[in-house]
Amino acid sequence: MKHYFRMIAVLALTLTASALVPSLKANEWDKKTTFTIDQSIDVQGTVLPPGTYVMKLLSTSPDRDTVQIFNARENHIFATILTTPTYRVDVPADTEFKFYDVVAGQPPALRTWFYPGDNYGFEFEPGRGTVATQSGKRHSNAPTTKAGGD
Repeated sequence: MKHYFRMIAVLALTLTASALVPSLKANEWDKKTTFTIDQSIDVQGTVLPPGTYVMKLLSTSPDRDTVQIFNARENHIFATILTTPTYRVDVPADTEFKFYDVVAGQPPALRTWFYPGDNYGFEFEPGRGTVATQSGKRHSNAPTTKAGGD
């Protein structure tokens, strides 16, 4: 009887662990990132007001370059955007967003997004009112972002 109890306990533990593994790896597959901004930003023509958002890859896209932006509860899509793959030598430890330089009075426009631990990322087309150069420095008009994987 004790032998069956141990076997059932091990089986239950194995099933529980295997059920959790896909959910733990889901963020790496879809690159799900939750971020908060303190001012409006332009993401390829869509202006996001200050708040918390979720950005992730479209799961049905075979090319892995389509990004969706949701509200924090993930029950409203703000944008579905086809991005261009971009690469870098350094691998960021944290989520990294870079912005285009912008014309005065326009919200900063998102240029690139790199997921933690990846040297490839996603480049967004400039929105209206952007100067198509990338700034290596933080400007006073660049938003403060806080990001983290879910």
